[in-house]
Amino acid sequence: AFAYGSGVFRQAGAAAEQGQTNMLDFVFAVDDAVTWHMMNLLKNRSHYSFLKFFGPKKISTIQRYGAGIYYNTLVPCNGRVIKYGVISTDALIEDLFHWKTLYVAGRLQKPVKILAQNENSRLQAALVSNLKSAVTAAFLMLPESFSEEDLYMQIAGLSYSGDFRMIIGEDKCKVQNIVKPNIAHFQKLYSTILQDCPQVVYKHQLGRLEASIDKSPEGQFTQLMALPKTLQQKITALVNPPGKNRDVEEILLQVAHDPDCGFVVHQGISGIVRSSSLVQSAKTILTAGAKKSVTYSLRKLYKMTKGGLKKTS
Repeated sequence: AFAYGSGVFRQAGAAAEQGQTNMLDFVFAVDDAVTWHMMNLLKNRSHYSFLKFFGPKKISTIQRYGAGIYYNTLVPCNGRVIKYGVISTDALIEDLFHWKTLYVAGRLQKPVKILAQNENSRLQAALVSNLKSAVTAAFLMLPESFSEEDLYMQIAGLSYSGDFRMIIGEDKCKVQNIVKPNIAHFQKLYSTILQDCPQVVYKHQLGRLEASIDKSPEGQFTQLMALPKTLQQKITALVNPPGKNRDVEEILLQVAHDPDCGFVVHQGISGIVRSSSLVQSAKTILTAGAKKSVTYSLRKLYKMTKGGLKKTS
């Protein structure tokens, strides 16, 4: 179980007290979604939309679509308003390892507050794998040398690439607002991985990172081969003309020689995020119900226009 978002970590341009009024976002990974929803329906039936009348099995089936997560939103709780998502542990592990949807995996590439964690060794390994993949993808998209802030901006932006909500519904400066006030939290998340990375001299005490990324075709090929499976498949589909049956390794070698290698990686990530965010957003109309969906969308639009006004002023 973890909490995330502006209700937990302060974002740039937001007053400290605003965090106390912002909606709190949670994600719960559960081993058995049907049983979890069955028990939650008994305890918190009012949290659910009209889908409660279809029962826990149907709710769990709907949960599997899109990003594999089911959200109850705008729920009053202890004087705050919360939103909580439920995902099966297996679906979470698959997303962390393979970036199948890059939805919850994308959340976990940014600082979150972990509230409860069991001793599931596969989940532990998947969480580390996801962070390493984020660093690898960012290296491919960044120039040879860059600052620590540049790296975190690139990582934080991964799960927003191709998300249509960034066009309508989200503050355009969202990535910058997440990273700038939370550099220390990003350092805590990535310092071990960066210290073990041969291409980076990470001077943690000085809070400075000196990177010299190998941009040779051989270096880029090694990094492309280390990317999550779904991203490799997306890149392959982008580059491989229909009817040509070449293996992934051969295509990635071609991409490694391409001067636009970073752009191709970016396009691949956008492809993953675009499809999962579309289905997930459409699902919100069912899981939240019409009234809550409109309220939630209006809140997002308000935040977006407020961010836009700040930028122009």
